[in-house]
Amino acid sequence: MELVERGGNVKNETSIDPGQPVLVYLRDPQEKLWGILRRLDPSGLVLEGIDLGSFDDWVSQVEKGEESVVGPSVLFVPTLRLEKILLDRSSGKLPSLADRFFERIGRRVQEVLDEVSDQG
Repeated sequence: MELVERGGNVKNETSIDPGQPVLVYLRDPQEKLWGILRRLDPSGLVLEGIDLGSFDDWVSQVEKGEESVVGPSVLFVPTLRLEKILLDRSSGKLPSLADRFFERIGRRVQEVLDEVSDQG
């Protein structure tokens, strides 16, 4: 275990904060979600996201400008269902899902979700 001191205004690059893209693994039943973390507290998390298996279908719809048949929802997940939360970050030459979204759409996923929220 390593202890690290942080200054008051120094942001830890490995912290999981609202507004960041994350992968969420759930149990009972097992599910994998991807999206933007909106809130994380002892009761659970709020995620604006989508089932990981639907990610490519949703990106294709956004890319073509189609109305979303499969799209992100705002979900509350209670702490009891959380198995793990991972930051969606690139690993070596493998881009993060948020980076893949940006490469295909030319916009950050946060911008697209904020736009959809404003229309709803």
